[in-house]
Amino acid sequence: MPNPAVNRRSFVLIGATAAVAAAGSGIPMASAATPTTTPADAPMPVRIVDDKATSATRALFAYLMRQQGKGILFGHQHALSYGFTFTTQDGKASDTKAAVGDHPALFGWDTLILDGDERPGRRDAAEAENIAALSRCIRQADACGGINTLSAHMPNFVTGKNFYDTSGRVVSQILPGGTKHAQFNAFLDRIAKAVKGARRPDGTLIPVIFRPFHENNGGWFWWGAGHTTSAEYIEIFRYTVEYLRDTKGVRNLLYSYSPNSSFGGDPTGYLKTYPGDGYVDVLGYDAYDNSAGSDAWLQGLVKDLAMVARLAEEKGKVPAYTEFGESGEEGRNPQWFTKLLGAIKADPLARRMTYMQTWANFGGSTRSYVPTPGHALHADFVRYAQDPYTVFAGDLRGVYAARTTAVRNAPFMHLVTPTDRQRLNSPESTVRVRVTHATASRVTYSVNGGRARRLRLDADGFYSGDWPIDPAWLDNRSVSLSVDALVNGKTLTDSALVLLGEVAPLPTGWIDDFEGYAGDDATLSEAYSHINANTTTLSADHKASGSYGLAYSYDFSNAGYTGIGKSVDADWSAFSSLVLWLQGDGSANGATLQIVSEGAYFEYGIPLSDTVGREIRAPFSEFKPAPWDTAHAGEVLDAAHLAKVATFNIYLGQGSGAPAKGVVYLDNIRAE
Repeated sequence: MPNPAVNRRSFVLIGATAAVAAAGSGIPMASAATPTTTPADAPMPVRIVDDKATSATRALFAYLMRQQGKGILFGHQHALSYGFTFTTQDGKASDTKAAVGDHPALFGWDTLILDGDERPGRRDAAEAENIAALSRCIRQADACGGINTLSAHMPNFVTGKNFYDTSGRVVSQILPGGTKHAQFNAFLDRIAKAVKGARRPDGTLIPVIFRPFHENNGGWFWWGAGHTTSAEYIEIFRYTVEYLRDTKGVRNLLYSYSPNSSFGGDPTGYLKTYPGDGYVDVLGYDAYDNSAGSDAWLQGLVKDLAMVARLAEEKGKVPAYTEFGESGEEGRNPQWFTKLLGAIKADPLARRMTYMQTWANFGGSTRSYVPTPGHALHADFVRYAQDPYTVFAGDLRGVYAARTTAVRNAPFMHLVTPTDRQRLNSPESTVRVRVTHATASRVTYSVNGGRARRLRLDADGFYSGDWPIDPAWLDNRSVSLSVDALVNGKTLTDSALVLLGEVAPLPTGWIDDFEGYAGDDATLSEAYSHINANTTTLSADHKASGSYGLAYSYDFSNAGYTGIGKSVDADWSAFSSLVLWLQGDGSANGATLQIVSEGAYFEYGIPLSDTVGREIRAPFSEFKPAPWDTAHAGEVLDAAHLAKVATFNIYLGQGSGAPAKGVVYLDNIRAE
């Protein structure tokens, strides 16, 4: 069964293997700050994350807002630095231009350049050289008439490995107070220098759409689901914006939020980790196609893009299809590009996407996200480019021409640490609160509605103070931590549910017995990544032992499979089987156990036809590489792989004529 962590794209590593904040309005929207009518000669009011942004940055936002429904800009990652049709990186050649005679409208770059892991950065270069290289990329794209975007495949700040290393609970360690917080700040400092160094010949800053922590609803990056909580993700996104905007004074950034597919058109999952309107300018969405453009994939895509467009309209944001691409496998559809564009254009909401950006032409020619002459999809890509609804660099007009004025951002307060559902094991903790766009006259915290304690402004810009915790409370209880800030005569509030005390570690080899979540379904859900439509809750009635088992509800209405996964990072070489208790729902649907090790995906299938709960033993010797994982075909789940188990996933897939919805129950998942 396909796993979204694979068959997505090939990165080049040189020398290396919530709560929604107060609603924001767009262009224009009736409010006290934004009149319903604007004189024709008056600047256009815009509400963006940085109300001190440069005039060009505000104009870019205004252009993208106006562009909705008029045509979709085409974007390409690393268009000027990687390709099959050029060898000299002179800032003038691109595969897109070789394919259709024009550069892309958007040029994508990545912070990997700063570490020398992608061109034109170099591993042997000094830090300042790689910073200058990223600045130069932005200038070159601007000179080609394009718009710049910047993604961030950040290294694992705990282990020093790359973004695919999901160990170490990284987000918790880079938040304020974390052991790696200073290293994260140093990384952001380099981004700030590169972006502030991207200037036109006249000295003006070049606007950039910055897209950090993307595809976080999947589990393949260290900032993804199962490796951090929703609250931690929201806070690290907010911190990143505040540090670049307020601490470093970067004034040429728009900020993009971009989860990965799919949500079945339901905004609940999409907004689960949304940092808030005050921290996002672009509502993005990533989705790659491994189905050769199947009708089912297109229907699911369009439904989600329509959902994103609807949310963007409500919130005054720019909707964008921030990453897309064709699988490059056998059985590809020779009309893939035009069929995709046609499906998007046909929907009155999905067609409001302002841009769609594909990935870099890394690696072999079969993975050409921009098909060049001689490629099987080249002719169709030309037809895609010739469609009046697609926009390339030569089609851009007036991107930075709008006269705008920024709507001042309202005061906002949020609890930074501890985060919601964070577990504290020590009798001492620090409460940190951030107040933006204003100065608070008084900030306090209280526990379980008790006495309010004062917080003071510290050197890092937080209102902070010690929280002494009674050692007797460290017994796996939960408490409510509330904070209040008095700003301009009004009280702003925030709160978190905090878990106190350690949970006894599971025995070696165990994945989950579902007893360590304090009976809280939300805490359980945060421990797993979720792919496609499913719900996980604790079940006191269906279990093998203890107080709880797992109720795993599936919904195949918008996709033929769904999955949950949990980080393992363990040595299972001493074990021979995966064991779990399972109660099926009597359907013809099936379950697939998946073990991920050393980049290989091994699977074992189980029917769901048995409605009597029983223990199932899956010998490791019977796990086989996933059919789609052709890079590891023929490998076996041997002791070497078992010594480095990274992730356990369990997928549910729809059988022929089987029901689309149901519930199965699991318990005591472990290696023996």
